[in-house]
Amino acid sequence: MSEHHPHHEVSSPEEAKALLAYMTDHNRHHVEELLELSSALPEEIQIMVKEAAETLGKGTDQLQEALEKLKESENVSV
Repeated sequence: MSEHHPHHEVSSPEEAKALLAYMTDHNRHHVEELLELSSALPEEIQIMVKEAAETLGKGTDQLQEALEKLKESENVSV
């Protein structure tokens, strides 16, 4: 199983960016774990778990997109 880290307040944009990057990678790992787990389940439940993993994957894609926009905005000089 994956190790979870305690939640804490984010004190800087750099820390927020690092945490967001960590969380997207962490979520992707959970998606993989869920898909592996689903193969050991009855078909009806397997379908539900696979759909949940897909939803988590889509949310993680949105978080990744937000992270990329954050990185881009840091590279734009004002």
